[in-house]
Order: sequence, then C-alpha cells, then structure tokens
Amino acid sequence: MSAIAKPEEAKPPSPAPSSPRQKKAYAIDTELVYTESSDQYRSSSVPIYQTATFKQDSLTNMGEYDYTRSGNPTRSHLERHMAKIMNASRALAVSSGMTAMDVIARLLKPGDEVIAGDDLYGGTNRLLKYLSTNQNIKVKHVDTTNNAAVEAVLSPNTRMVLLESPTNPLIKIVDIRGLTAAAHKRNPNAIVVVDNTMMSPLLMSPLDLGADIVYESGTKYLSGHHDIMAGVIAVNSLELGEQLFFTINASGCGLSPFDSWLLLRGVKTLAVRLEKQQSNAELIAAFLEGAGFKVRYPGLKSHPGYDLHWSMARGAGAVLSLETGSVEVSERIVEATRIWGISVSFGCVNSLISMPCKMSHASIDPKTRAERDFPEDLIRLCVGIENPYDLIEDLKIALVKAEVVTIDDEGNIHKKA
Repeated sequence: MSAIAKPEEAKPPSPAPSSPRQKKAYAIDTELVYTESSDQYRSSSVPIYQTATFKQDSLTNMGEYDYTRSGNPTRSHLERHMAKIMNASRALAVSSGMTAMDVIARLLKPGDEVIAGDDLYGGTNRLLKYLSTNQNIKVKHVDTTNNAAVEAVLSPNTRMVLLESPTNPLIKIVDIRGLTAAAHKRNPNAIVVVDNTMMSPLLMSPLDLGADIVYESGTKYLSGHHDIMAGVIAVNSLELGEQLFFTINASGCGLSPFDSWLLLRGVKTLAVRLEKQQSNAELIAAFLEGAGFKVRYPGLKSHPGYDLHWSMARGAGAVLSLETGSVEVSERIVEATRIWGISVSFGCVNSLISMPCKMSHASIDPKTRAERDFPEDLIRLCVGIENPYDLIEDLKIALVKAEVVTIDDEGNIHKKA
C-alpha cells in the first residue's frame, strides 16, 4: 500500500458505522444479499432516515450523527455493506460515479502527474481535460494494455495512475496487478485508482489486485435499474479513507438517504441480474462473431486479452462492442433495433445500444479519437435480462434492414461483402 501524505487541515471524525464490522464470511452472491443492521426494530429492510439534522442530548453529549451531509444511518449502512462486498476497509457513497472520480481527483495538487488510459469513459476524459487545462495537473494518456508503455512514462512525479479493465468502450484488458506493482515501485506515494464499474464487485475485486482506490458508478450494475445516480469509493487505507471523507463532508456530495436505500436494494439483486445479463451477452457475442463481425468481448477466446482477463476476473461481464466497417451502416443498425434502447450508460436490466463516438464519448474530439485508434463505426451493446433469443432476433432484423446481412431459407445469416 502506498504511503499517503496527510492534509494540512485537521479532519473531523466520520461516523463509525461507515467502517465494516467484519470481512466477508460467505460467497459473494450470499454476501450481496446478507446484511447486518443495528435497527432497534430489527427491520428486514434498513429504515430510510429522511432527515437533514439529528437532535443531541446536550451540548456536551453529542451523538454519532448531527447533520446528514456529514453522515446518515441509512448511508452508513450502505457503506458498511459495500465495504464488505468490495473487500475494503472503508467505502464511501456519493451522488454519482463522476462525483466519485471528482472526489478522488481532489487528492491531486498543481504540478502532480496523472497517467490514464487512452480508452476510458468519456466523462472521465472530460474531467481529466479540465484538470490539465485549469489546475496544472499533468495528464498523460497511454495504452494501458501495454505494460512497457506505462512503465516508460512512470516517474517520481507520478501521483496517480487511473485504470479501467475492461476499458470503455473498446473492451481492452489491462494488467491491474502488474501496473499497480510497477507504479508503486517507481513512486511509493503513487495512488492507483481503478474504475470497476464494468465488472462490479461480483466479477472483480481490484483492491485484491493491489489497487489503492476502487470506484464504481452505482447508477449501473450496482443499482441495475437506471433509476438513481450514485457512486461508491472503496479503500483499504483508513487514512486515505479519511482524506476522501473530508472532501465529501466539505463539499456535501454524500449520497442522499433515499438513494442510499435504493442502491442497497439494488445491490441485493446484483448476482441474479448480472449472471443473466452475462449469459445473454455470451450468446449474443457468439452470434455476432459467427455472423462475421469483429466483436470485442472478453468472454470470447478470440479476444487478445482473454487469458489476462480471466486471471483477474470471475466473469466476462455484459458489455460488448462490434465494428461494421462503416459509420453509416452502424447508424442504420442502431436505429433499426426495437428491443435495444438507444441510450448511453450500461448495467440496466434493459438492453441498450449506442454509438460511443456520437453519444457517451462524443466529448472526445475526432482528432483525439483518431490518435487513439478509436473506431468511429463502433457499436456498443449493453445486454439486459430479456430473453436472449428475442434480443438476437431483434439484431437480425436490424442487420437485414441495414442491408448488412441476408438470411437464407433455412434461417442462416450471411454477412454481405
């Protein structure tokens, strides 16, 4: 674990329940559902403490909570639960995935250096661009699938290394374990941050691979229904956790009580949702690859990062992308689908389809996308829990309408040259 510099200003203590009482004792799918609560009535569902303030016994006998911005029993219960399933010493819940990244970025000071991937979520790229333009943070984008390329730019000034695996949306695989070790060797004070939204705690535990900070957009798989915005940060260093809490408390971006309750409810069904989504994705990826498309999905043995991915993860996830060779063709396919909703984001029980260059990653300018070998025709599929054969049939119809394939009398699909 890298050493963390102490901030100059003293921090108020955070509510004790935001640290877990115990590490995992059962399999992950059991732990997702099994929660412990100190509720006086032993409620099966943790109560929603929908209050801004808490009354105190006296001026000299202050209780554990005083103001929901600083701590709330419902949020603390969620944070305990998330720390347990993320194999963390502490978890913190905030108002969105990008809020989580913003809180983490406030560990940086002018002149610090950040190394990030050349394929990462568009919102993360936008925040890094802002930091480099306005706050004198030096950001270096590099192909994080190439360990040697990352090691070549690591320096004693490297304060943070930001990783995704699989990357979004090119589904590239990153050696989290190897890069974490390299970063800490080059600079013991470097902080390795992993965005684990694509995998969720069910499929990967980056803290176990050596990462210092893991964060996820709770809007995606953790919630599963795209009805809330949320973010979760997890750490094993309690000192680092206090630094992050200080920012959350000072800025007031902690997750609201009601959204904390909704997120906890969503987490309990993560295993059944994602297992179904993943099995659907495997069938769809195989169908598209069999139809002659270049498919990016770590569940396919044709994926160049297949072995590396499975050395770190417990599943392939439910996001895949494909290339058609033509932007116009990709547009026709996307707009011809019916079950697949045209939308950004992923992790929902509903299947979604998008063209990242026109949607989630449109904030990355075309010149930068070209420099990073980002296919403009890329289609991203975020697989839901519907019947997989309905999803495949909907894709078949879209492919025919887009004049990409033909189907013979026996129902076999043939990709046009």
